[in-house]
Amino acid sequence: MPGTTYSQHALTLPSYPRGSHLITSDITSQLATPLKDVKVGLLHLFLQHTSCAMSLNENWDSDVRKDMSDSLDKIVVEDKAGKGIYRHDAEGSDDMPAHIKSSLIGASVSIPITDGRLALGTWQGIWFLEFRDGKHRRKVMATIQGEKA
Repeated sequence: MPGTTYSQHALTLPSYPRGSHLITSDITSQLATPLKDVKVGLLHLFLQHTSCAMSLNENWDSDVRKDMSDSLDKIVVEDKAGKGIYRHDAEGSDDMPAHIKSSLIGASVSIPITDGRLALGTWQGIWFLEFRDGKHRRKVMATIQGEKA
């Protein structure tokens, strides 16, 4: 029976090291059941943290993820020498740069749903960017809305 559906799902990502990671399969596997019931809709993913980010980008060549991480490290430098570049440094030299990078990239993405599947472009994938040195368990709130299949 057609109608509108809304659901939210608390997801936990695997622990990833610092860098840019393709997580499309992590997301789609955790949301396979609720996604299949949506004919046309929207998936909104919100990362509940301030020192990492989410993005949509290249899903084929892993060098793009390495280049992205390297480029962000050049744009937002870390104060490893302790020169006092940042006032906020109580949690380590990687913390304030992580907050800046998170603000630059963003904490959420929205993806269309068509016939129970994510309507990503041919070369698009969901990225998780971890900006801290230590591995963390990161939480994502997924909201699905749309017309029932």
